[in-house]
Amino acid sequence: MADTARSGLGASGWVLLDNDKKIRTSSSGMKQFLVRHRSSLSKAAAVLALITGLGFLADAFWLYGKAQVGQMLLSRAWAKTLEDGEGHKPWPWADHWPVARLISEEHNIDQIVLAGDSGSSLAFAPGMNLQAAKPGERGTVIISGHRDTHFRFLQNIKPGSELTLQTQDSTHRYQIEKTKVVDSRTTRVDPALGEGQLVLVTCYPFNSIEIRGPMRFVIVGRKI
Repeated sequence: MADTARSGLGASGWVLLDNDKKIRTSSSGMKQFLVRHRSSLSKAAAVLALITGLGFLADAFWLYGKAQVGQMLLSRAWAKTLEDGEGHKPWPWADHWPVARLISEEHNIDQIVLAGDSGSSLAFAPGMNLQAAKPGERGTVIISGHRDTHFRFLQNIKPGSELTLQTQDSTHRYQIEKTKVVDSRTTRVDPALGEGQLVLVTCYPFNSIEIRGPMRFVIVGRKI
């Protein structure tokens, strides 16, 4: 009985010892593999980083190209609106139409502004919030745009700069009073407040690759 018990303990002990050896051998083998293939792994990591970078670059060029072509087609639709006073879609399947032109002579900016600030609109142009005031009305006009295309120039706007907003039947000039960075999770623009106020909004920081981050760069202008 004693011999059998010792034999069983011995077998159990050897099993544990064998497993321990296997773990140590596996760990040692992995280290040797990494040492032998360090150069290949480094090259693979570099290739992966390059592919990722090219993907971001291609996406940026696609967004930029779409924004530029969109502005060309929107300009034609806006010209028709000025002629007959009707809203014209830039292409048959569009769910938006031009409602204004945003001009900054100081920054060589002349952009068509769309009705609505949904994602589908902002891909082609800045968008005017439909729940906010319209230019000339009491309250605040709110226009949003992407930081890496149409509203990239906002990073160069300073207090005292002037912007012009042309609508179908009138032209409005605004002087920038202030710029600020806010957290969209805790800060909202009340369109009912203010009189003759223009607010431009874009994501922040300008050079970030984060998508749908919470920070916003806000410019506040007063009608002059």
